[in-house]
Formats: sequence, structure tokens, C-alpha cells
Amino acid sequence: MNYRRLGKTGLKVSELSLGSWVTYGGQVGDEAAKVCMVAAYDAGVNFFDGAEVYSKGEAERSMGRVLKQTGWRRESLVLSTKLFWGGEGPNDVGLSHKHVIEGFHNALKRWQVDYLDLAFCHRPDPNTPIEETVRAFDILIKQGKLFYWGTSEWSAADVITAIKVAREHGFTPPVMEQPQYSLLARERFEKEYATLFTDYGYGSTIWSPLASGVLSGKYDAGVPEGSRFAQQSYEWLKDKLVTKEIIGKVKQLQPIADELGVTRAQLALAWCLKNPNVSTVITGATRPEQVTENMKALAVVEKLTPEVVKRIDALFPA
Repeated sequence: MNYRRLGKTGLKVSELSLGSWVTYGGQVGDEAAKVCMVAAYDAGVNFFDGAEVYSKGEAERSMGRVLKQTGWRRESLVLSTKLFWGGEGPNDVGLSHKHVIEGFHNALKRWQVDYLDLAFCHRPDPNTPIEETVRAFDILIKQGKLFYWGTSEWSAADVITAIKVAREHGFTPPVMEQPQYSLLARERFEKEYATLFTDYGYGSTIWSPLASGVLSGKYDAGVPEGSRFAQQSYEWLKDKLVTKEIIGKVKQLQPIADELGVTRAQLALAWCLKNPNVSTVITGATRPEQVTENMKALAVVEKLTPEVVKRIDALFPA
């Protein structure tokens, strides 16, 4: 495993990490979460990603129970939460001072830890002044309950505003973004966020590098029973990604993968890692075999010569 700095911070995160969206606490139980987390940890993964909204908090509870069972040194882990959708009440959503503080403390209880390394604003909140949100995260950091905070799917303009507000008031600024990034979602990361990386040293913990499995070829012949897109709640995502045009392009990745002796999933993960502005690629898994296969992507990065990258980019232009 290789480790990269989270932007300009001194924190080092594993190039590949493990997330819990859709999977833990919902699609699979604690035992599946445990074997996957153990496989990842044994491979050198140190970053485990959660969110208050994942399975209505059950994802973080499940991972928290696994951590208790394994007894891993807390110092060897980088743990995160994301705050925005916390519950049904009017103050259980958004990025108000109240919800940031209360939502974060609830995350600590779910993870069963005294502090978290990272916390993200899961989406921008147009109903809360950015200064209020910045101040709330600054309080958590100064209390020693949180080390770094950042954003997820914010506009570059709003991120820069938050950084400037923090500097003006002596608050701790955000230092990382958790954006979607894959061969099928390139424009925002590569174009809009470019100034965040070059001018502000922003880090990134990217999600959905396989476009919910589409880039792996899993949906070449339709939607398999028991898959994510077979679930009614994800029909909107299926309709967006499982199209004749997209699947056709994904199939054209196979000859390139065959030439390199890798899978399409490993090729897509390695392509993300090839971008130096990517701090870590968040992967997902419900079986340890998936973790093992994903980790092999680390050795594929060096195979992505400029010629290979050019062929891939021709299929999936920015």
C-alpha cells in the first residue's frame, strides 16, 4: 500500500480506502463488514469512510462494532463521518451550528470513539450562512474531537468562500473535498476544482470510482438480481448509468484491460489514482474477495502509460 498526503495537510491516507455507502448496516450485516474491513486493513488500508445518512446511521454503527472487536490501534486508523441528513426533525438536517455539533457527537457514539479524524459537510446548505458552519467545525477541532474538516459536492466558489471566512475570523479552514470522480464523472473534479488543488492545496477523497459498478462490466448484460441497481431505491441511478451508450463504451474498455492483464474494475481504479490530485480512492465491497481484487489496482497504475491513458480518454473524454 502507498500513502498520500491529504492535500497539503500532514495526514497520510492509503491510496485505496473502504467506504460504507449502500453496503454495511443495510445490504450486509456485521460479519460481512468485518471480513471486508479486516481484508482492507491487512492490505494496508487506513481510511474507513462513513456518513450519518448511510443506512440511517447503521453503517457507522456496524463499522464501530467491528473496530471494537478487532482492537486495532486507534492511531492506525483514519475515520470519517459526513453531516447533513441526520433525521426527520427540522433541525436534524443541514449545516446549522446545532446540527453540526449534535450530528457530530452522534457520529462519535456510532463509531464508539472519542474523536474522528475527518468530517465532511455532505452537501452545501443554502439555508445556513457559511460562516456559521465554519465556526461550528472550528469549535469541534479546537475541542480535540475532530482533526480536519471538509466538504462534499460543494461548488469550488463556496469552498473558497469558506476558506476565506475561516482566514478572516481565525477559524480552521476546510482542507478536503469528497467528490464523485470516475471515467463517467470527470468535469467538476478536473475543471471546476482545479483551482482548489493548485491554489489552496485541497485534498480529495473520491467516491464512486467504478460508477456504482458500471465500469466493472457488472451491468454489461443487464441488472443482476441482488445488485445495487436491482433495489427500487436506486432506480434513478440505474436509469442514469445503465444506458446503451454508456454500456457500449464500458465494453470497449475490455480490450485495453486484456492487453494489460487486468480487470476493467482495476483499470478504472488505477485511472483515478493516476491523477495526482486524488488523495484516496474510496472503494466499496460486500465480500473480502472484492477487497482483494480492488487492491490489485495499485500495481496497475504504472501500466497506464501516456498511450494507454490516451486510449481510455478517447472513450471517456472529460
